[in-house]
Amino acid sequence: MRLYLYDIIKHTKPRMKILPFDKQLIETIATTHDTPFYLYDQEGIENNARRLLKAFSWAPGFKNFFAVKATPTPHILALLKPLGFGFDCSSYTELLMMERMGISGSEINFTSNATPTRDMQKALELGAIINLDDYSHIDFLLTLGEIPQTICMRYNPGALREGNVLIGKPEEAKYGFTREQIVSGYRVLKEKGIKHFGLHTMIASNELNNDYFIETAIMLFELAVEVLQTTGVAIEFINLGGGIGIPYRPEQEPVDYQYVSNGIREAYERILSPYHLNAIRLYMENGRVITGPYGYLVGKALHVKHTYKDYVGLDATMADLMRPGMYGAYHHITVLGKETQPSDHRYDVTGSLCENNDKFAIDRQLPLVERGDFVVIHDAGAHGHAMGFNYNGKLRSAELLLYKDKTVKEIRRAQTPDDYFASLYW
Repeated sequence: MRLYLYDIIKHTKPRMKILPFDKQLIETIATTHDTPFYLYDQEGIENNARRLLKAFSWAPGFKNFFAVKATPTPHILALLKPLGFGFDCSSYTELLMMERMGISGSEINFTSNATPTRDMQKALELGAIINLDDYSHIDFLLTLGEIPQTICMRYNPGALREGNVLIGKPEEAKYGFTREQIVSGYRVLKEKGIKHFGLHTMIASNELNNDYFIETAIMLFELAVEVLQTTGVAIEFINLGGGIGIPYRPEQEPVDYQYVSNGIREAYERILSPYHLNAIRLYMENGRVITGPYGYLVGKALHVKHTYKDYVGLDATMADLMRPGMYGAYHHITVLGKETQPSDHRYDVTGSLCENNDKFAIDRQLPLVERGDFVVIHDAGAHGHAMGFNYNGKLRSAELLLYKDKTVKEIRRAQTPDDYFASLYW
């Protein structure tokens, strides 16, 4: 088990899951929008994005390419664009979304794997930064016509680093180049006339250990020096990846942006400056940590069942939020209007799918839940609605944006049966 410096010096403080709305506001919204629905907090998202940018303001050309897959909703992405965020895309459809939003060029980082030809062609058409995932993609790219002047490659360190439960061991992950492949790749690309080079990695997801990100930066900085010494290629930008997690559990601490930034800055100056690489631009591609804590799935208790256990059945299901059922992820739950009541009842909180893993919580201590209570599932603003599906004919829920003045706008309507049937032949 790794021990991190931050774990030694930090002071654990109890945290509260505070909502930016109350029961009265949800009751008002529910008069025009049926539950379940997603509700995003504009002020929380923007302030959090600014905190990240401020922490890394020292870094040359720092940009966070928001992982579109986390929250692929144009109104949410539009909050981040004027702050200076770019966007990390991984598919043709995500690239089309960028095109329709008027985003192109170096504002897009395209990272995919087992990439279809159509996807790569669209990325080239938009002038996106191409981040290759596989050594064979070099030849694949060369068959598509004009070679872009800027190429990035994704590094997989294998057994040299530990991953985590969401991505797994790097040596067993399907992503990226080996060390030998990436050095060879830069040499080949240089021979092909590529002028500008980047380096990237992504080996953990939802990571809360602050020092992990510093260690990742050190690894990439040292690799950039090795590439310079062995190939003559001077890396111009390093994408540190994303993976900054969020404290889903109330007792967990959030990642300290400033602590991470300070550690990366020290490594940047110590490792890169002696080789005159201190103009390397730094990028990241965080998605979850930017919007995750500021999105909420709001549902209603339909039934309270008492058999061998006590169950609260919601109108929301795993089709709305699959993380708990998929890999047992914890999401905090608040029963609106009962925040100060004792959590002296134990429930499994479920949906209505014909699957027994359709559960948001198991043996969760909550206040007494009654039919009609509004139930809020926290930290659902990333990899929540985006991972939804239509099993059992469940329809995708609406997404709403809560503005600073507490007005609400529908930014994605709920699906209708006609939407569900639209692609069928009768």
